[in-house]
Amino acid sequence: MKKRIVLALGGNALGEDLAQQMHAVKTTAKAIVDLIAEGHELVITHGNGPQVGMIHQAFEAAAMQHHGQVLPMSVCVALSQGYIGYDLQNALREEMLNRGIDKPVTTLVTQVRVDKHDPAFVEPSKPIGSFLSKSEAEKLMSQGIAVREDSGRGWRRVVASPKPKDIIEKASVKALLEAGHVAITVGGGGIPVIAIGHHLKGASAVIDKDWASAVLAEMIDADLLIILTAVEKVAINFNRPNQQWLDSMTLDDARRYVNEEQFAKGSMLPKVEAAMHFAASAPGRETLITLLEKASEGIAGKTGTRLRNL
Repeated sequence: MKKRIVLALGGNALGEDLAQQMHAVKTTAKAIVDLIAEGHELVITHGNGPQVGMIHQAFEAAAMQHHGQVLPMSVCVALSQGYIGYDLQNALREEMLNRGIDKPVTTLVTQVRVDKHDPAFVEPSKPIGSFLSKSEAEKLMSQGIAVREDSGRGWRRVVASPKPKDIIEKASVKALLEAGHVAITVGGGGIPVIAIGHHLKGASAVIDKDWASAVLAEMIDADLLIILTAVEKVAINFNRPNQQWLDSMTLDDARRYVNEEQFAKGSMLPKVEAAMHFAASAPGRETLITLLEKASEGIAGKTGTRLRNL
């Protein structure tokens, strides 16, 4: 059955640098085109952690050398949308043409409105860029740059991560779908902007792409939100002797697990919370959390963790 799907790509779909991304998008395109070949309407969203970090660092270094101005984070996110979208849409186009599918792919520069009073601006928490050693982290902290340890994997820079309130280009996404396009949008969670009257001012933040994807899915009346991650299913008691993989969750189940702190704050928690937001937005809506290569099987109900609004 044909569905309108928002597909939120995980970090492993894009790699960590230019060479890895060019290779990763080819593999990613094959799995995405499997869904297109099944007749689904597809909106693709993606993260930009390593990419926006590299962009920001490059312009920061140039600014220091030439005594210029460091690019605002909102501009860095906009640049990352074009850079990632360029590779991704070309990989999708090539894969579709190889299969005899003639369907346009469009990357949309997308702004996402946030609240200037969001408490996230007081306490930055969103990791960006590559992992750092402790000495590198201490050097940045001495310069007043926010850095935190990330889930035992190393140190990373952090910026504010406010909740998305509105997708500015939502009507454009709908128009692309109705015209038969595959849309690539809210890259990196969208360009964070604050509304001042009719003016949209860029904010120093990175919006969680799963949350932005959930809000987008709600606003374009999607049937299904697929959040892709590094595991096939969500687990409770993760990495413990009593670990349990979940085939499905109700909203009540998910709320209980969140209250029990079953999900890590830097990884699975925002995915489950975003899944809950979309599923709760209207009766019959559901979110699937799984691996990219298992997305088609997940839609068929064979794997993944499904969160339903019963």
